[in-house]
Amino acid sequence: MKYLLGIDQGTTQTTAVIVNELGEMIAKNSAQLPAQFPQAGWVEQIPADIVRTVREACAPLLDKYEIAAVGFDNQGETFIVWNADTGEAVTPAIVWQDTRGESVCKALASNVDADMLRKKTGLLLDSYFSAPKLKWVFENYPDIRKQAHEGKLKFGTTETWVIWSLTKGKLHVTDPSTASRTLLFDMNKFDWDDDLLKLFDVPRNMLPEIKPSAGHIGDVDFGGTGKPLPLHALLVDQQAALFGQACFSAGEMKCSFGTGSFLLMNIGDKPKLSNNGLLTTVGWNFNGHTAYAFDGGIFVTGSAVQWLRDNLKLIPDSASSHDAAKRSADSGVVVVPALQGLAAPHWRTDVRGAMFGLNRSTSSDDIVRATLDGIACRVYEVVTAMSQDLGQKPPHLKVDGGPSGNPYLMQMIADLLNLDVQVSAALEATAIGIANLAGVSALGTTFDALSKNWKAETSYKPAMKKEERENKLTQWNKAVVAVKAFHG
Repeated sequence: MKYLLGIDQGTTQTTAVIVNELGEMIAKNSAQLPAQFPQAGWVEQIPADIVRTVREACAPLLDKYEIAAVGFDNQGETFIVWNADTGEAVTPAIVWQDTRGESVCKALASNVDADMLRKKTGLLLDSYFSAPKLKWVFENYPDIRKQAHEGKLKFGTTETWVIWSLTKGKLHVTDPSTASRTLLFDMNKFDWDDDLLKLFDVPRNMLPEIKPSAGHIGDVDFGGTGKPLPLHALLVDQQAALFGQACFSAGEMKCSFGTGSFLLMNIGDKPKLSNNGLLTTVGWNFNGHTAYAFDGGIFVTGSAVQWLRDNLKLIPDSASSHDAAKRSADSGVVVVPALQGLAAPHWRTDVRGAMFGLNRSTSSDDIVRATLDGIACRVYEVVTAMSQDLGQKPPHLKVDGGPSGNPYLMQMIADLLNLDVQVSAALEATAIGIANLAGVSALGTTFDALSKNWKAETSYKPAMKKEERENKLTQWNKAVVAVKAFHG
């Protein structure tokens, strides 16, 4: 049996998994990755911590298994700038959640052709992506800008930084899916774009080489054991989860639940732009296999349940939200859980959460239930927008992540969408996905084999009557209109 190593370099931890040729997880190990919040809106990590967590996650697994290939996925928009000669970081890792690039976006907004930007990148001019934050660094630290333009500095997302560090500068690489999250990449040409580099004042020579998402990239000693292993796959974490959920055909989609909900729909081998507030991104690109995806992020999901638990003290733990919701007699309460704004498809970061329909008989269980219903309504909005943009409904919704273990929430999503919701049996769909992609490259594993090996742990079938569904969605839409109006 040949084994694959999948490394998921996420925002809160790095997870390494060992996967066999059938795509089954045999072992896993994780290392926590702390974050710092130096001031409001700033989110940073220590670059050396990222490298350390990769080593710590991988090392205990490497002595036990003969690894044929490695896949490495990353946080997406988080980036580091470092000295090309010494490898010393000159910035912290500036995390995707960081909003310091907002001033840059506001300053550029009147000079940027938004349609041109969307056609080239599939994205919006938003601080979520790397380039506005990099321009902010240049504007606020002129010495860093000067060194960058003199060719003395390198830029990279977390996988680029780790691979550079572990190969002592031999490999400075990324892949098209990650490059497509920077606002510097033309998703049609699969290359850095000169107009965008000029717009954000970024010298081309500080950027990594864009390699295919799968193929032998080089040998890297991920565990610090003195045994370099062949690296065969690179992707962004959400794209790795799309691959891990075997969403290989146009129209197939997944939702990864965690702090937020991240929905990706495979839209085939040609880019399409959304008319409904979604992003277009590269899914993967290698060896004639190209997949683009619609991307819709919901920033508050698990964090809304934590808010019920920690701030309102309505439940003792997250799992209790299911029982509370089942106890509730539906009282007409509606909660819009916009605790960090309304992301896709609304893109109203100024909006905050609200409750409607409270009365003297409203109980804590009613508020818990209404919050879970609100999460389900947000998922409904994004899936519906994607279906309208692609012109077809998905055959089902594949889900993974902690909140996918909440039966009430999953049933409500199935009911509102009138679709089967399939909970992945694989708890680590992201790390398994990147390991499986390495297997496609190194072992010749086929998409068909991966599709057959994918298993659902539980499946939820829609059971709600049409009239009840329509009534629930009408109440939700009224609440969203009201909350937008309240914030102007």
